[in-house]
Amino acid sequence: MEYFLTGGTGFIGRFLVGKLLARGGTVHLLVREQSKYKLDAIRENWGVDETRLKAVVGDLTSDNLGIDAKTLEALTGKVDHFFHLAAVYDMSADEEAQQATNIDGTRAAINTADIMGAKHFHHVSSIAAAGLFKGIFREDMFEEAGKLDHPYLMTKHESEKVVREECKVPYRIYRPGMVIGHSETGVMDKIDGPYYFFKMIQKIRRSLPQWFPTIGIEGGRLNIVPVDYIVNAMDHIAHADGEDGKCFHLVDSDPYKVGEVLNIYSEAGHAPKMGMRIDSRMFGFIPPFIRQSLKNLPPVKRLVSAILDDMGIPRSVMSFINYPTRFDSRETERVLQGTGIEVPRLESYAPAIWDYWERHLDPDLFKDHTLKGRVEGKVCVITGATSGIGLATAEKLAEAGAILVIGARTQETLDEVTESLKAKGGNVHAYQCDFSDMDDCDRFVKAVLADHGHVDVLVNNAGRSIRRSLSLSFDRFHDFERTMQLNYFGSVRLIMGFTPSMLERKSGHVINISSIGVLTNAPRFSAYVASKSALDSFSRCAAAEWSDQNVKFTTINMPLVKTPMIAPTKIYDSVPTLSPEEAADLVATAIIKRPKRIATRLGTFAQVLHAVVPKVGEIVMNTGYRMFPDSPPKVEGEPAKKQKVSSEQVAFAAVMRGIHW
Repeated sequence: MEYFLTGGTGFIGRFLVGKLLARGGTVHLLVREQSKYKLDAIRENWGVDETRLKAVVGDLTSDNLGIDAKTLEALTGKVDHFFHLAAVYDMSADEEAQQATNIDGTRAAINTADIMGAKHFHHVSSIAAAGLFKGIFREDMFEEAGKLDHPYLMTKHESEKVVREECKVPYRIYRPGMVIGHSETGVMDKIDGPYYFFKMIQKIRRSLPQWFPTIGIEGGRLNIVPVDYIVNAMDHIAHADGEDGKCFHLVDSDPYKVGEVLNIYSEAGHAPKMGMRIDSRMFGFIPPFIRQSLKNLPPVKRLVSAILDDMGIPRSVMSFINYPTRFDSRETERVLQGTGIEVPRLESYAPAIWDYWERHLDPDLFKDHTLKGRVEGKVCVITGATSGIGLATAEKLAEAGAILVIGARTQETLDEVTESLKAKGGNVHAYQCDFSDMDDCDRFVKAVLADHGHVDVLVNNAGRSIRRSLSLSFDRFHDFERTMQLNYFGSVRLIMGFTPSMLERKSGHVINISSIGVLTNAPRFSAYVASKSALDSFSRCAAAEWSDQNVKFTTINMPLVKTPMIAPTKIYDSVPTLSPEEAADLVATAIIKRPKRIATRLGTFAQVLHAVVPKVGEIVMNTGYRMFPDSPPKVEGEPAKKQKVSSEQVAFAAVMRGIHW
């Protein structure tokens, strides 16, 4: 047999070509001149040469499909089956492009099939041709389609109308459901339909343990079918006798609700499942004009857009959350009876679909997630860069090619670090500064801007920590003053100095090294935690003001890190801590991904605990407070005494890993 296909290099087309070649036929594929190379891969995949799979150069939007007269004459009278698959399947495509391809292209295809004298014309339509019809849409229904406002729905309906009214060749129409990857291999060529929600599922998985129940939506039923079912069914029906003039729904006769689909893929992706699903139809009692008014409020529109953009979900997809149409497929089931061709249940192949997406289609795979890609040639400022977290971060940024600006209080140490970083090839610029001195901060800002013009990334790392019980601090009010002076006022002074140029350029990132103590309300650290909490609050307010100016803030609630700052507390030598290099990795993650907050799961859990059952959180903290004593006072001229640590203390610290005691 001789077959002619439009859209044969597309996703469904490539699989259908394999089925037709398996029948021993010759396949002619319409391709643009610049796309002929695609046939080489298809030939190699199916193990055939150009005598079995032939390229026909043309264009779907041209008269006679743009096929030259000689080729058209050579095909006349030879084509047994003409398959028209080419169409725009992108719901976000503009109306003009969909009109040209879906409607005008279909008209050109049926005219060309008529000229060729094809014996059968097979039109691949879509369930979208039914529009947003409420109720059950049968295979013999067409005019009843409703709510065709969207260009994609309208053009799929109109293209099918062209076939019904203008096609002179005996035709068969196929309406596939939402086509996803192969049920065995998971192979898919693009993100579409349910795939749009995979990034959301992935982000939830990274934030919550799998056992944690979540709340989600229920929604209407999504008719999802794997590509292998589509091509198997189409191949069989196309060669069945006596089926001309009929329409076939290639759908799942028992489709899943949106919430069920999301839960199935959540399980496949090892993410938390929705323990409670809210059906949006429960809000149907609210008058439509009120719902629409709420949707059009500027804050609501911005919030929805921000969430959808972050998840990579097109707004048009949301109109299908409450998809109202069910599809009857009794004609298809009749023809396929006894063949073994049926739609597999989604649970059986969802893992293959998810695995292929995560390995091959996840948008993050195509982004530059390297530190170098984010900071190379960018001006990055790090305060407190001569030791601990600051030094480890400076080394990473220098290696990544940043224009590194470092500041610290001690000139001698600053010179040593600068020389070391430059020896490793770093582009380093050092400035001596006492960040607890506001005049010094202003001088630092002025010098950096004079030398570099602007700052891309500011890492507020310089800080002071004091571990002392309140009962031992009644006569030490200066502890609170000096901690606030450096940790809060110094950081704010730099932010206020560098952000005007960020706002002018509509680009900038401020990273504040905060503490897990802000989330846990750590005892003995009231001065330190209060200063970091103040900076956190300031940053949240600033972020709210500059959210639409592309000036971002990230707070890192850093767990306990083994740095010179905690060295005087000898008890920390025996409890779990992060290394400065591990802490610097968190800073690098902040620079690359620019999240609102980075915190350990224990820190997040502690914050939730204090919000939901604050008394329980208080008791846990008090238990740790009583278990770990204050550091003994340091005697001038004597080495610090090493404190004995009990097995009970070690065990408690291990469970509460990273928390300051």
